[in-house]
Amino acid sequence: MTLLDQIEDRLKGVLDPETGRNLIAMGMIYAIRIDGDRVEVDMSATTRGCPLAEMLRLGVETAVLGIEGVRAADVRLVWDPPWTPARMAPF
Repeated sequence: MTLLDQIEDRLKGVLDPETGRNLIAMGMIYAIRIDGDRVEVDMSATTRGCPLAEMLRLGVETAVLGIEGVRAADVRLVWDPPWTPARMAPF
């Protein structure tokens, strides 16, 4: 399993509390970049004023840092493009 596979697998454990779906299925993970033992993740929330956005960001950071060999995780909330339900995976 590649490091990217491991990251995506871990992120499937981070759930959007409003829907109960993971952030991958919600389309809230916009980009994952790997540079050696450092991982950068760009993510969004369903709305710009989401009161749980920071909790979700910290959940992603914790999930990524829990992978063996990852020494640093930079998780950024981004708003461009804005999240829409069209980003969600089908049920």
